[in-house]
Amino acid sequence: MSKTGGFGKRFGLLLAIIAMAAVYMLPTPADLPTQGHRLIGILVFAVIIWMTEGVSYPVSSFVIITLMCYTLGLAPNPANPDKILGTSKALGMALGGFSSSAWALVAGAMFLSAAMMITGLDKRIALFVMSHVGIKSSHLIAGVIFVGFLLSFFVPSTTARVSCLVPIVVGIIRTFGLKAGSTFAGVLMMAVAQADSLWNVGIKTAAAQNMVAIGFIQQVLGQDISWIDWFIAAFPYAAIMSVVLYFLLVYTMPPEVKELPGGKDALEKMRAELGPITSGEKKLLLISCLLLFFWVTEKKLHPFDTTTVTITGIMLMMLPGVGVMTWKDAASRINWGTIALFGVGISLGSAILKSGAATWLANHFIALFGMENMAPIMVMAILAFFLIVIHLGFASATGLASAMIPIVIAVLQNVNTPGINVIGMTMILQYTISFGYILPVNAPQNMIAYSTGYITSKDFLKTGIPFTIISYGAILLFSLTYWHWLGYVG
Repeated sequence: MSKTGGFGKRFGLLLAIIAMAAVYMLPTPADLPTQGHRLIGILVFAVIIWMTEGVSYPVSSFVIITLMCYTLGLAPNPANPDKILGTSKALGMALGGFSSSAWALVAGAMFLSAAMMITGLDKRIALFVMSHVGIKSSHLIAGVIFVGFLLSFFVPSTTARVSCLVPIVVGIIRTFGLKAGSTFAGVLMMAVAQADSLWNVGIKTAAAQNMVAIGFIQQVLGQDISWIDWFIAAFPYAAIMSVVLYFLLVYTMPPEVKELPGGKDALEKMRAELGPITSGEKKLLLISCLLLFFWVTEKKLHPFDTTTVTITGIMLMMLPGVGVMTWKDAASRINWGTIALFGVGISLGSAILKSGAATWLANHFIALFGMENMAPIMVMAILAFFLIVIHLGFASATGLASAMIPIVIAVLQNVNTPGINVIGMTMILQYTISFGYILPVNAPQNMIAYSTGYITSKDFLKTGIPFTIISYGAILLFSLTYWHWLGYVG
């Protein structure tokens, strides 16, 4: 992996430029507008640069904005083909994603995650659960998975959740003198990474990539998926797969110890070191519970959308006398690179959809696989498999969703089979975007757990490959049953 990664970082930018140039050297197809042709070139560039990390994600955002400004700005104006579009209008397209409600929700989620880190409430919640699960190794593994589930309601960032839980698990491992190579230490750390990735599926607000799909659904299809609708669809799947994950981890990485004597005391000591609950934690807990209430009851008890509610919560968190942090406190803990990448990803995807490039690509994809009149379950099987395989080359689920979800929507719109629910199937296919289980480089949370030294790339393969296969099978099974009953898969 190191050699491949090194090659990608050294030559990724050059490969992306060459690939984009190759696309531009091809004649523009008669059924594809010039603007769409230019955008396909930028999409190819973006996919390669995100897969290879030839430049960092924040830098890639500025590169893509620049490319959109010049390549689209010098292309014919669709409204007046005799004139060029102009860089000013092209810049508006490149920055369009930053005005979407989905982008605002992701930015707000970053501030909520920062508040959790500043107050330490996430760590208190995690330690409270872990100190009550018992000292048996099997209980501690289950406890880690349960904490991943619980924190996904309150900490809308997988990286932040894992960053909270990893030090706690490392503390447990060190307290009992477990060394690198210990299967119990390894299985605990693996549970941290895999469970948090899994619960990105179960909770709409748990991960930025979910907002990518929601943003495209809003822009293209003019509809939204409420927090509770997502939860009703995804929770049973994520809950069952959590049980599967537990048994799979115990089977593939059986702990060498059955219980940890004094484990409860060690965890209680960690809790005691936090001190009594602070007023900041109490305020944040109240605000978080209110946010969760308004998310759950969206479109049921009130007309306020998830994004507006979240921004209101962030305002309360920073108000003098009421809040729990200042702007200065929060700013240093915000991943501004993710926010930039997300906004540009929405811009690029929206432009690809509006230009007709997504439809053109979708029609060729449909023809390639003979999907014109396929049954919905076969369409689901092909697209889910494609997304899972291509994820092996991506370290950013946000980048993957930005590049692929517009094409997925276009494919679903252009399949002729009656009963295709574009919104429902897009939501379910978005679940597979979170399947970064196989390689450490498939997700930032994997790298955080991997960097502790308690798990290896082989451990990820040993647990990730079977879990991905089972997860894929479960997607198809749920599509034939539960999601079919809900009307999401015809």
